[in-house]
Amino acid sequence: MSFLADDDRPRKKAAHEIGEDISSFSADELSARIAVLQAEIDRLDAEKARKSAGRSAAESLFRR
Repeated sequence: MSFLADDDRPRKKAAHEIGEDISSFSADELSARIAVLQAEIDRLDAEKARKSAGRSAAESLFRR
């Protein structure tokens, strides 16, 4: 029995690929992609805030 390494698995196509040709997309398709990208930005911002808060808490603890 063989197991596939994570790198060997087929990857799901991204909802949007940075730099891809978007000239053929309709306004609705562009709006959908904007929504996907905005959700990802929001997710990244939330993680950044969580990490910043953790770092601030650690710095406060060690400054005492």
